[in-house]
Amino acid sequence: MKNFYHIDAASITDAVSLLDKYAPNAVPVAGGTELVWTMKQACEPTYPTYLINLKTVTPALNTITTDSAGLHVGPLATQAAVNASATVNQSWSALAQAAGTTASPQIRNIGTIGGSLGVDVFCWYYRYEHNLFNCLRKGGSVCYAQAGNNVHHSIFGGPKGCYSVHPSDVGVALCALGASVKTTQRTIPMSQFFYALSPGNNLKADEIITDIIVPTPPAGNKQVFSKFRIRRNFDLATASVGLMFAPATGTVSSASIWLGGVAPTPIEATAAETALKGNTVSATVAANVGAAAVSTAVPMTMNKYKVALTSAVVKNAILS
Repeated sequence: MKNFYHIDAASITDAVSLLDKYAPNAVPVAGGTELVWTMKQACEPTYPTYLINLKTVTPALNTITTDSAGLHVGPLATQAAVNASATVNQSWSALAQAAGTTASPQIRNIGTIGGSLGVDVFCWYYRYEHNLFNCLRKGGSVCYAQAGNNVHHSIFGGPKGCYSVHPSDVGVALCALGASVKTTQRTIPMSQFFYALSPGNNLKADEIITDIIVPTPPAGNKQVFSKFRIRRNFDLATASVGLMFAPATGTVSSASIWLGGVAPTPIEATAAETALKGNTVSATVAANVGAAAVSTAVPMTMNKYKVALTSAVVKNAILS
């Protein structure tokens, strides 16, 4: 593993200053579960020399609060803390559910919400140790999954040519809940936060998340995060859905449905939203919504099963 310097930041301003000082060889770090793993695997062409520690920032970035704007989650709040929060569970249960299904209990106790949003995509060619495959995301010209083993890859094409899938569970839930990310430079709607190529998001090199804002859901809403994974206790989503619609009973007037594990970014299932709005939830309607969610799917040679799986995940989430 490459040697590196670990520097404690005293404040957000100090952290930004350190990132600028040591650019382009510096990155922020909190839980480090993702960054340290990729550094140990040496699966990327280059690695940072300076890790700027955000856990020492004052005031702390791990609070969970509410106000008239809705829910505020500090980017250093752990997945476990979000999952256990009574406040989050009461009105933003889809987020709590997503945080509770991420990785393993050990990782949820260390990994942060901000880190989960900032994580890069998963693809066994992109992530192969010692940087064996110089793929499209690394500056090469080939997405090896197209002609290779693509059993876990995108079923919605390859935006910009990459067929990887994004692993963030909380990202899917936050998109469905209409959240936004406040940074040291701007506020980004969650729907515009993710990016199809490396590093998987639209943050600038010296830009740090300072707050995640989730608006108060409409009265009488129903919201769910549901995820299918091969290993129930610790695995990435083969397919997932974050959804919210209102009202929960009667004719649905508003719907937000986002899919995860099936494309290089979380994607909005607009056809599924249209299929749900104006209807009362029933088994038939839920099946129609599930089918609409994958109506534009273009699976590859080994992942056609994900079309039916994703449709079922959506249908079951609506009926749950």
